Amino acid sequence: MAHASFDGLRVLSLESRRAKEVAKLIKTYGGEPFVVPAMREIPLESNRHALEFADNLMQGRFDLVVFLTGVGVRALLEIVQTRYDREEFLQALRSVRVAARGPKPQAVLRELNVPIAVTAGEPNTWREMLQGLDDEFGASLSDFRVAVQEYGASNPEFLQALTERCSEVTKVPVYQWALPEDLQPLRECVLGIASGGVDVVLFMTAIQAIHLFQVAEQMNCQEELRSGLMAMVVVSIGPTTSEELKHYGITPDFEPSHPKMGFMVNEAAQYAGKLLEQKRSSEARSLTSRQAGLRVVQGKGEEQRAAAAAERVRRVAASTSTMAGFREGLTPIDFLHEISSRIAAADSFHVVLGRIVDFVTTVIPCDSCFIYVLEGEKLVLRASKNPHADLVDHLGVQIGQGVTGWVAEHREPVAIAANASEDPRFKAFKNLPEDRFEAMLCTPILCASKVVGVINLQHRLSYQHTTSEVRLLSTLGFLVGAEIERARLEGENVQLVGRLETRKAVDRAKGVLQRDLSISEDEAYRMMQRESRQRRKSMLEIAEAIQLGDDLKKGRTDGEQKLGSLTS
Repeated sequence: MAHASFDGLRVLSLESRRAKEVAKLIKTYGGEPFVVPAMREIPLESNRHALEFADNLMQGRFDLVVFLTGVGVRALLEIVQTRYDREEFLQALRSVRVAARGPKPQAVLRELNVPIAVTAGEPNTWREMLQGLDDEFGASLSDFRVAVQEYGASNPEFLQALTERCSEVTKVPVYQWALPEDLQPLRECVLGIASGGVDVVLFMTAIQAIHLFQVAEQMNCQEELRSGLMAMVVVSIGPTTSEELKHYGITPDFEPSHPKMGFMVNEAAQYAGKLLEQKRSSEARSLTSRQAGLRVVQGKGEEQRAAAAAERVRRVAASTSTMAGFREGLTPIDFLHEISSRIAAADSFHVVLGRIVDFVTTVIPCDSCFIYVLEGEKLVLRASKNPHADLVDHLGVQIGQGVTGWVAEHREPVAIAANASEDPRFKAFKNLPEDRFEAMLCTPILCASKVVGVINLQHRLSYQHTTSEVRLLSTLGFLVGAEIERARLEGENVQLVGRLETRKAVDRAKGVLQRDLSISEDEAYRMMQRESRQRRKSMLEIAEAIQLGDDLKKGRTDGEQKLGSLTS
């Protein structure tokens, strides 16, 4: 099994949004991190295209809208709201066919209650998006008027393919990427790569590659940068980024099994050392041959095979046993420090759970992660790796029901390597696509020997969980149990304090009404209830308004009395 460790290799990331997270991951896996942001997000100088799109959409001039990013969906809505009614725009969007490229735009669209007709499968590139449109609409695409929300840089291949298939294609640029304001770190990065000061580089978007070579061009160092990259391990997040790198003559060494940061760093830690050694050995042999005046002779067919192999980008197989996660790259003390620092922030209940989901899915790469919290006799779904806005905080599982309920009842972990739905303890929920996944690992979350919840991991493909992974997830359950219980109790305390404050305010307001209107306590309370319903205000707001009115009246009376004493 591969050992997940960089073993001191110098690892460069050009990430901007999640710079701290990727630096921490690289360091956790034993690498020396260099994180140099290669881009910044800026709004377009003009929102004309977005506003024109909204106007045409509400007039029924589109048949299909394709969203490529979640940030783009939100930015578009913010722009549209400056001129048009939000609900009117969303209603128009709900009346046309909508396609979403990946999980992030899907999540935002679901929050807005916009039905999604087509989604792109992994690795969520324009090719999968196009295939999904072909599968769903077929020849009828030729009559479609299509709008495409762009994500910083146009994708000419996708737009060309749509133009060939559809009646009309409209670009809707919403935001764009710019170079960082301070270019000095990127310039030093170019020089570092060119001089061999970096061993591994992680490209997480195509824009990172574009901007890196753009700065190199300004420095007149394109060839030096290209040579440096060819002598190191280059990892690409997925096909779109790989295609962009190939435009500059760089074929990435591999793509991760899933286009996610955690998988990318994990698998780079596993394979980069060996790949770098192979590259350097090959380079040394080539140099020796050139120095000796030797020429390697290849047949034409052999040359073609070598060229084809160089063009292909290898991809790590999905759900392999070599996904070592943190278990091989993280010492016990590092592991304890990492999880304790995440839960020590004492944030709100859902923020704590979100942090736990992020950590668990980085520790053990998986396709789904649920956290259920025990409330009364039910386990309530409180956090999910995948977007389930309609189910989080609503889906409840009885103790003993399904695999999750069985784990809570027996306080034992369950690992199912394949055909999870055929397990006699399994129970399906109609709204959960994860029910169709093959493998599952489920462990209880304990606090003071009591079950307070359950962590549930799932894999799309068959997956043999190792003893180390089962023990690791069980240990996580022990570590986070107290924190979940603390956050839950703190939330209940906040609600309790709120109810107590409301009750005190209502009692004071009832006293004011009883005194001023000469009515009973029950009559005063019913009067406040009517006002609350009619004005759609909470009882606390009504009570505070009554109290404020009484305070103002008292102040006015006191002022009149003082004025009277002065004039008498």
